[in-house]
Amino acid sequence: MALAHAIMTALLEDDLSGYELARDFETSLGFFWQASHQQIYLELRKLSDKQWLSKREVSQRGKPNKIVYGLTKAGREALAAWVYSSTRTQAGKDDLLVKLYNLDPGNTAHLAGEITARREEMMRRLYLYEKIRRRHYSDPESLPTRRKGVYLALSLGIAQGERFLAWCDEALVLLGTV
Repeated sequence: MALAHAIMTALLEDDLSGYELARDFETSLGFFWQASHQQIYLELRKLSDKQWLSKREVSQRGKPNKIVYGLTKAGREALAAWVYSSTRTQAGKDDLLVKLYNLDPGNTAHLAGEITARREEMMRRLYLYEKIRRRHYSDPESLPTRRKGVYLALSLGIAQGERFLAWCDEALVLLGTV
């Protein structure tokens, strides 16, 4: 998936400024597709140039005017075509997994510490996911169709996170640090 598709997806329901988009990205699609603010702004310009996004200037009191982006008809058509295209799975890249290939008695405690830190990070993320699920998705059957899709992505994130915690626990036991 290109960042363009993630941005257009984020603009399906609301027109947003680049700042609002980047902020919302961090608490929604950003869980599953990472992008910096700079990457988002660059992609917004490209999408506008393709006429897939409209942009309008909004006056603000005491602040510089902001540019608000919206999905155009052409953008919606491009996004729909992408949805129907075949889906690619991207291979994961994780330095920790490569480091584990270098495990030896001298670095076991250090790598166990990295696993413990990752475990704690995942616990925080799962807490947030669960908070979102309880607040917005407590009854998935009653959700509108699009929100069911968001729920399914969140549900997979929770399941993968729980599996990762189980792997961390297994790793720490195997390494003899628990």
